[in-house]
Amino acid sequence: MATRPAPAPRPAHRLTRPDTRVYVGDCREILPRIPACARGEVDLVFADPPFNWQVKYDEWHDGLPRDEYLRFTERWLDLCVDALAPHGALWVNIPDDTAAEIVVHLKNERRLHMINWCVWHYRFGQNRMGSFIQSKVHALYFVKDPKNRVWNPGEVLEPSDRATTYFDPRTDNKKAGVNGLRVPMDVWYGRYWGRIQGNNAERRARHKNQLPEVYLERVIRACSDERMLVLDPFLGSGTTGVVARELGRRFIGVEYSPANAASAFERIKAGAVRVRKGEPTRQVTAIFPPRRRGASV
Repeated sequence: MATRPAPAPRPAHRLTRPDTRVYVGDCREILPRIPACARGEVDLVFADPPFNWQVKYDEWHDGLPRDEYLRFTERWLDLCVDALAPHGALWVNIPDDTAAEIVVHLKNERRLHMINWCVWHYRFGQNRMGSFIQSKVHALYFVKDPKNRVWNPGEVLEPSDRATTYFDPRTDNKKAGVNGLRVPMDVWYGRYWGRIQGNNAERRARHKNQLPEVYLERVIRACSDERMLVLDPFLGSGTTGVVARELGRRFIGVEYSPANAASAFERIKAGAVRVRKGEPTRQVTAIFPPRRRGASV
């Protein structure tokens, strides 16, 4: 007798215009049962998984044996790759511990193409004396087909150092329509890019490792179009859903903890703090003060 397919899960929380769904459970069990994921219709995946750092999440055990953690990682990665549309992109936010293993798996086992290995840099690293202070997380950007991908550089341009610091007239390229702007470099930092701590306006109580809105804004604007479908298999504090909804994308989020899912959904309903649909966040990230206008470059 043929086995009946598992029924599609019902979202625990949902909004419309654009369609926004939050599912509760283990993403390894939920994703294969979501029709859009099973059919490979997701345009963009952003994953910020547990780091296995013994963090006290609400229900998830964040101290798996290393081999078990790697099997867990490969399983959810495979499900995310399977959920992607042919033009889709996969972003993974991960620290030093597991970045290399993820890159090898996606390149060798799943035959994805790496577009960028970016770094999110912050100035609030935990102090230590036994090694250099860790102040970064890796942002890995993969696609199924580099010749058939969504890429919107005009949506994420930022002021160029040559324009803001050196006043180089060559940056005033009216023909290209950029006028002192450039695509961001692959190390990301600046105002609003720090870790979300304490009384930060974006801070969501009870959640761990909350990402800044501008991080997700850059990923979502660059790698998806309005009304496309964004998936986050580890919803956490809800940043991906907040920004996706603000920018007019459809969204699917999966969260292991019912309490955290409810809290993230309340934040999604409340809306973004920094990001606005019609106003891309563009900040000067130069590390030197402006030089005298007309000085040699």
